[in-house]
Amino acid sequence: MHANRRYILDESTAAKKLERMAFEIAEQHVGVTNHIFLVGIQDHGVVIAQVIAGHLQSIFKGEVEVLELSLDKRVPTDILLSKNPDFNSSTVIIVDDVSNSGKTMLYALKPFLQYHPAKIQTAALVERSHKAFPVHTDYVGISLASTEQEHIYVEVSGHRITGAYLE
Repeated sequence: MHANRRYILDESTAAKKLERMAFEIAEQHVGVTNHIFLVGIQDHGVVIAQVIAGHLQSIFKGEVEVLELSLDKRVPTDILLSKNPDFNSSTVIIVDDVSNSGKTMLYALKPFLQYHPAKIQTAALVERSHKAFPVHTDYVGISLASTEQEHIYVEVSGHRITGAYLE
């Protein structure tokens, strides 16, 4: 952690938030589905999805699969999934590090529109209140009111979230 940054989450707190999110997901899907796809938006969303999946393995009776979704967040024209399984009747949870305007999450829905999933939800470690698109974040680690000029960065080291700060 850097001394001159305004941290909103340290590693320990981020880990607790992600564990709580996993319990919320398991609670919402017990008896509803036996297959959850956690689709992490590269790069940090994938790490968050993997951490949540690790928690779900021990508390959710069904299958949990992590997929990677890549797109250019500024101009989201090419959207690629690491795998294209059959999403029909499954639960898909799109995972990102920060939910800001909702644009990235909205475009991340595109690959799933050709299927008929039972449910599509979203998850983000940090949610901001600057929505420009009609996307609701279903599972949130922390909600933060900030100015539009401020940016939130999530720090990752390997397969761990080490913090999040406001700049």
